[in-house]
This record gives sequence, structure tokens and C-alpha cells, in this order.
Amino acid sequence: MKTTPAALLGLLMILAAAGFVGWLLWRAIKRSYDAPVLITQLGVTLIIVIGGGFVIESMAGDGSAAGQIAGVLIGLVLGLFLGMIWVPVFVSWCGDFIGGLWTGGNEPPPPQPYYSIADTRVKQGKYREALYEIQQQLEKFPNDVTGQMKQAEIHARQLNDLPAAQVTIDRFCNQPGHPPVHLAQALNSLADWHLKAQDPDSARAALERIQGLLPNTEFSNAAAQRIAHLASKEMLLANHESRPIHLAEGVRDLGLRTPGTTSIVPKGQSPEEVAQQLVHHLQAHPLDNEARERLATVYAEHYQRPDLAIQQLEELISAPNQPGKEVARWLNTVADFQLRAGADYDTILATLHRVVEKLAGSAAADLALQRIEHLRLEIKGRQVTQVIKMGTYEKDIGLKQSRRR
Repeated sequence: MKTTPAALLGLLMILAAAGFVGWLLWRAIKRSYDAPVLITQLGVTLIIVIGGGFVIESMAGDGSAAGQIAGVLIGLVLGLFLGMIWVPVFVSWCGDFIGGLWTGGNEPPPPQPYYSIADTRVKQGKYREALYEIQQQLEKFPNDVTGQMKQAEIHARQLNDLPAAQVTIDRFCNQPGHPPVHLAQALNSLADWHLKAQDPDSARAALERIQGLLPNTEFSNAAAQRIAHLASKEMLLANHESRPIHLAEGVRDLGLRTPGTTSIVPKGQSPEEVAQQLVHHLQAHPLDNEARERLATVYAEHYQRPDLAIQQLEELISAPNQPGKEVARWLNTVADFQLRAGADYDTILATLHRVVEKLAGSAAADLALQRIEHLRLEIKGRQVTQVIKMGTYEKDIGLKQSRRR
């Protein structure tokens, strides 16, 4: 009874060792380049060990000198056979291990789709075959972005089948887990294809879907900018019609004219008309950054109203999801308008500090700090300024215009 725990412990150790050896053998067989050969080597080794041990025991078991010498010789011969079997295997394993320290080992690369055959079929003009090759990969990787976009592009650009491209993009957008940038790229591509097909309404729907899927993001803001500049279908069709171009008659006897009596510059729109058009446009598209910036320029340059110009730029700066580079440019423009209007040092300094606070650590912030260092010199250079004549244009230039969020 006293030896029972020791016997159980020994049995457990033997079973653990046998299990570990078995796991090593199974792992070696699974990772082997030629599993049948390895299994054969293991079988031969087992026969040599068991059979050789039995022969050696039978010859040297009686304790005679001749039997012991014979047992040693037989053991040497059997060991030589085992060495011939296993030395190349162990050398290969050691070489693979050392080489794996530099090459990453023999682990296969993660599975991924390949579209080289499909790309070749596209170059050959075999678009249906290319779609078949892409579909073969998508059956293995149904959520792959590249494959689905290639599929939609072939439908839209090569086969002129926009409904099929629309279905592909819709299926892609309905799949969970895609990052916002991929969704925005897919829908922007769909909008481009619709615009090429002279269908701005469908393009608008694709861009509005970006706003619905990705609200309050830079992608929805960019979509709003594109929507604000979409032309109507009639305008797109008119651009493709051949129409005569009427040129204004030039000034006759130009060399005989007294300087200043006439101008060869054709008369364009007045600043009032431009301002009104921009105000009406912003009423329909309040998120159009370009139009609002143009309106600010009209206020500052033509109406000499930097206060109104700054108001429009502040609308842009305070809007959400604006690109940092644009915010920095607008704030520097505000500083320019303040400088032109004769604002004091502290006012302009506060504007430039907003760049540093909003974009800390960026190149724009570094440039703002450099401008701050030379700000007093910049103000001094502007001390001799023009007197800004304040006009009254409230009824014409939309002073009460505000930006809808």
C-alpha cells in the first residue's frame, strides 16, 4: 500500500511522456512535406528498436563475454541504421528552424483573393470571363472590397450596365464591417459613373446615401460639396451639343484711340449680381464651402466689408467635420481681412492662436507661429492703409444669411 502513490505517479509520468511524444510525432507528420515517408521511417525505427532490443537481450542476457561483445556490435550496427534514417531528418528540421528566424518560417501566408487572371481578361476585352474569375474569388471571400469594386467597374465602364453596377455597390454597402472610407469611395465611384451617363439625379442619390450612411463625418461633408455643384440633366446635355460661339466685336482703330477712353475687357456680371447669385445658391446649398468662400471674397474685395467677409468665413470654420488644412487657410484669411481693416495686434494675434489651438503639432500650426513672430512687422507695413468706405448693402447682399446645420 505504501508503494501505490509512487506507482500511480510513475504511471502518470509515463502516460504524460507518451502523450508528449505522440503529440510531437503527430505535429511532425502534419507539418512534414512527405508524411508517408515519415510514417515509414517511424515504423522502421520502431521495428529496429523493439527487434534489436530483443536480440541484444537474448544474446547478452546470459552474461557471457562473447554475448556481450555481440550485443555491442549489433547495437552499433542498428544505431548506424537509425542514424542513416534520422540524421538527415534532424538536420533538415534544424535548418528549417534556423532559416525560419530570417524568413518567417514555413507558415503559409494568410489566404487572400487573386485577381491577376481577371485583370488579364479585362485587358483582352473578355469582360464576361473577367466577371466569372472575380466571382470565383468572391465565393471564397464574399466581403472583399477590391473584388466587388472591380466587378462594379466592369459592369459600369466596360459593359455600360449601370443597373448591375448599382446592385453590386448596394450589396457592398449593405455588408457589415466595411470601414467608412471604403463606403464613401464606392458611392463616389457610383456617382461618377452616373454623371458620365448624364444622370445627375442618380448621382445625387448616391451622394445623399453617403450622407445617410456616414452622417456628421468628413465624408458626408465632402458629399455635400459635390451635391452643391451637380449640374442639371439639361445642362449636361447642353454641354454636349454643338453650338456656335459668338465673339464680341473688338475695338476698332485701337491704335488711334486715346488711352483710357475705352476698354477691351468684355463687360461681365456686376459684383451685386454675383453676390445675389451666391446668396441664392447658399440658401439651397448651405454646406457649399466654395460658394461661401467666394461670397466672403466679394464682400471683402468689392464691397469693402471685411466684417461681412469674416462672418462668412466664421460660418465655414465653425461647421463640423471641416478639413484641418482648410480651417487653417480660412483663419489666416480672417487674419488678412482683420489686418486690412486695421484691427489691432491683439485681435489678429487671437485669430492666429486659434490655428495653433485647433491644429496643434501640425505644419499649419508651425506656420501660424512663424507668422505670429513677424506679426508686428506685418502690421507696421500695413499702417499706411486705404480708408475703408462703409456702404449700406443690406438689402442686396444678404447680410442676414446664415448657414443651416
